[in-house]
Amino acid sequence: MLDCLPAESEAGTDTAALTLHTARPETLAALRATLGAAQAAWLEATGFTARLGQLALLPGEAGGLAGAVLGLGGDGEPTSPWPFGALPFALPERSLWRLGTGDHDAAAAVLGWGLGAYRYRRFKGTGGGGAESAADQAPPSSDRAPARLLAPAGTESAVAAAAAAWRVRDLINTPPNHLGPAELAEAVRALAAEHPGATCRIVEGAELAEGFPLIATVGAGSARPPCVAILEWQGSADGPLIALCGKGVCFDSGGLDLKPSAAMLRMKKDMGGAAVLIGVADLVMRARLPVRLMLLIGAVENAVSGTAMRPLDVVRSRKGLTVEIGNTDAEGRLVLCDLLTLAGERRPDVVLDCATLTGAARVALGPDLPALFSNDDALAEMLLAAGRKAHDPLWRLPLHSGYDSWMDSAVADVSSVGSKPMAGAITAALFLQRFVPPGVRWAHLDLYAWNDSSRPGRPEGGEAQAMRAIHAAISALAEQHGQPDR
Repeated sequence: MLDCLPAESEAGTDTAALTLHTARPETLAALRATLGAAQAAWLEATGFTARLGQLALLPGEAGGLAGAVLGLGGDGEPTSPWPFGALPFALPERSLWRLGTGDHDAAAAVLGWGLGAYRYRRFKGTGGGGAESAADQAPPSSDRAPARLLAPAGTESAVAAAAAAWRVRDLINTPPNHLGPAELAEAVRALAAEHPGATCRIVEGAELAEGFPLIATVGAGSARPPCVAILEWQGSADGPLIALCGKGVCFDSGGLDLKPSAAMLRMKKDMGGAAVLIGVADLVMRARLPVRLMLLIGAVENAVSGTAMRPLDVVRSRKGLTVEIGNTDAEGRLVLCDLLTLAGERRPDVVLDCATLTGAARVALGPDLPALFSNDDALAEMLLAAGRKAHDPLWRLPLHSGYDSWMDSAVADVSSVGSKPMAGAITAALFLQRFVPPGVRWAHLDLYAWNDSSRPGRPEGGEAQAMRAIHAAISALAEQHGQPDR
């Protein structure tokens, strides 16, 4: 699926591969004993201590390169992908490697390698007009190509996760003039075409205005019309129905409540929630999980014009509740609430929504921890546990009902923003909860979907944050649904 992760079974590849060993300080002596005398002496002479992330290249007996050793540290987590994330660009360009001996998890190594090999190159060396994705385009000669790792049998799910992350990152990193609502909806259509049995319908125009009035209102100021993409797929006729609702604001100017220019610099990522759920849907269908899947993407641009929504406008939602627009820059929740209403009409077993929704969540938790809200403790714990296991962490914040009255409106059923300058992530989640039918299990993830700077396995730019956690939780839900005592 990715050139940086050829399958180990591919003919003629493993004979040319160099061996990558791993070691911890307590296992280093044992590793040295398995190497040739010259290589063991080289490790000792160069001061290799197997600290986390330390890399040593091993010389061949007749010169050249024979292999490498990666340090995993004394207290590193065996299933963490991050120690392997720097290797694609730390090892010689285009070199081919296979995993050797060591205290590592093969799937984690493959995942970390795949995540670390990503670079967004669509507009590098193409004259600005390239249409290829980063996953498909050969890197330009001015850029360094990554080293490759043979993916052993049994690590196919790790390769799939890396490929899905590349898809998500590509979507988020695409400049907003190249990814508007139509292009985002087309990405959903293209995903459906990849998976047998999946269907995709695009709602737009008069049908959108009638069925998704708040989404139409958010997009009214843009020359690029809004739309809703609806993907449906069945991995099992009687499996649980999982509804995924993604905020797909392809660029957010703030509308008439205009953002400062500095705050717009990353607003191409405001469709990050939609991108993450596209990645989740890809993984669910690729794994053929025994679930019924519905993916709802609200694709829209929040722009400024004479037709843009205004503060204090009142709009009727799909659910029938009237909403007073408290701030045009709080548009993401308006997109989600119409999607949540449609999802609720189908009486799903679980509804999950993802959005780059509030700066308040980032102030509380920083960029690395998506804020999780849920009306069901068991569902919340399932997501948290899945995130811990997948090294894709989440952090739960409360749906504190005491703040619900902060969204009271004198002229409508509800205001879109809270009346107090506090707890913005909580009040946004409470607003969304009003559009979830009673008795439906629901979780809301307020995420950042971006890396501010590069770290091993996490290059600067768009990030598939929470994707692996959500996929793992859906897998657990599917397994739980099939148990006799459910």
